[in-house]
Amino acid sequence: MPITIQDALPAAKILESENIFVMTQARAIQQDIRPLKIVILNLMPTKIETETQLLRLLSYSPLQLDIEFMTMETHTSKNTSASHINTFYKTFSELREEKFDGMIITGAPVELLDFSEVDYWEELCEVMEWSRHNVYSVLHICWGAQAALYYHFGVPKYTLPKKVSGIYDHIVFAPHHPLMRGFDETYRAPHSRHTGVLQEDINKVPELMILSVSRLAGVHIIANKNGRQFFLTGHSEYDRDTLAKEYIRDVKKGLDPEIPYHYFPNDDPMATPPFVWRSGASLLFSNWLNYYVYQQTPYDLKDLDFI
Repeated sequence: MPITIQDALPAAKILESENIFVMTQARAIQQDIRPLKIVILNLMPTKIETETQLLRLLSYSPLQLDIEFMTMETHTSKNTSASHINTFYKTFSELREEKFDGMIITGAPVELLDFSEVDYWEELCEVMEWSRHNVYSVLHICWGAQAALYYHFGVPKYTLPKKVSGIYDHIVFAPHHPLMRGFDETYRAPHSRHTGVLQEDINKVPELMILSVSRLAGVHIIANKNGRQFFLTGHSEYDRDTLAKEYIRDVKKGLDPEIPYHYFPNDDPMATPPFVWRSGASLLFSNWLNYYVYQQTPYDLKDLDFI
């Protein structure tokens, strides 16, 4: 089934070239079904790239999705044109009266700042509080996960001795949890971050449960036991070359980064990285949409229960 997006969104041509079914809004209104309403708060600087990555994963589900993009009013993007933001994004003020089946809050390159130092922190807190009452299930990614764990449960983040960057093996702790259905006992996923959360802090919160952990990268997937919130510390949505682009960027900045772990063949930055996390990422997003959005939300979102 298709995802419904605005007709001129740049991701549309890329996805169509990959034989992924996207439906324009003009065609979608002729469909006699209710699509799932998903809002994506995109905090990443490379917004068009992130849009494509997330839409690709969402499109693997057989469900029809109606996608909105949200932007922060209290922050001006330096890497994406104002024209793109004004055309394809809505502000929180424009969306606050709406309800959604699902929401994704992305990562952001602000992890070395204290939460209160982020220029849009107060607005983000307002959005996260709003999500408890206006969204059935929320998927938080990387810094977005750290921010939500801190805001909702007081779980702190810690600066790591060195950046966690690469492709890491993970062990599934809860194989019978619906989000992990179909996963192998171990799977791989990308991480790219300077900060992290600790397993012992999460274990202190009775509402939370850890679904998977990496021996080297730490906790990966955390669930609120009520199914309304999920927290991913990594970047399962990343493309094959995303870590390579980040590595080259940091080299050009003179930051002397370490080569991403278990990513380039023979640690050769000129070699093409194997794409070994795509199936797990697809399964993760499909399970979330199926078990925690489609099967749980009421047909009429006005009947949405609150946390």
